[in-house]
Amino acid sequence: MDTPFSTLIRVASHEQHTEAETSTFMSDLLGGRLGVDAYARYTEQLWFVYRALEDAADSLRDDPVAGPFIQPELFRTPELERDLAHLRGADWRDGLRPLPATTAYAERVAECARSWPAGYVAHHYTRYLGDLSGGQIIRDKAERTWGFARKGDGVRFYVFEGIANPAAFKRGYRELLDRVNADDLEKQRIIDECKRAFDFNGAVFRELGAACGPGRTGPLSA
Repeated sequence: MDTPFSTLIRVASHEQHTEAETSTFMSDLLGGRLGVDAYARYTEQLWFVYRALEDAADSLRDDPVAGPFIQPELFRTPELERDLAHLRGADWRDGLRPLPATTAYAERVAECARSWPAGYVAHHYTRYLGDLSGGQIIRDKAERTWGFARKGDGVRFYVFEGIANPAAFKRGYRELLDRVNADDLEKQRIIDECKRAFDFNGAVFRELGAACGPGRTGPLSA
């Protein structure tokens, strides 16, 4: 492949990426048409996905493919838990339930971590680079729409305190992708898994949209 792998994976997954980020749920959330409860529900679903990503991190640190991507400054679980405590109160775990789409998503991440580290890289890229990029739009909208303190409780998930220069970090991450320890066939499989990751995101958004529509209140159920 003459084209850098980071470019190939971005271009190949563009359609799925666009479909996910322009979902009805996300459009309504960012457009201020949903209340803070919908935002809290979305944050709850993220917790399950990031637990799957980060619970596997230690076992992958020495892996020749996934190991270079395990960078603690990216970890989001502690920030998610702080946000959920702010959004739902100290007993936030009591009502926590994954949507069926979230369960499928988290299980696929865990499966890749166990048996296919290159696939784990696809999910790692999809989530963390998205958080560093489009996630900042969500943070800004949440702060302005629901009055969260700037980079404070409620939006800490989107604040990477260990990354002083996000633009430089993203460049370095793309260089890691370009050097990923995989042949061309495996790189194509990573691209396909990246597309699948965006499809998982889209499925979560669809279920959130159904759960957060008119007249839908109360905790989510699996």
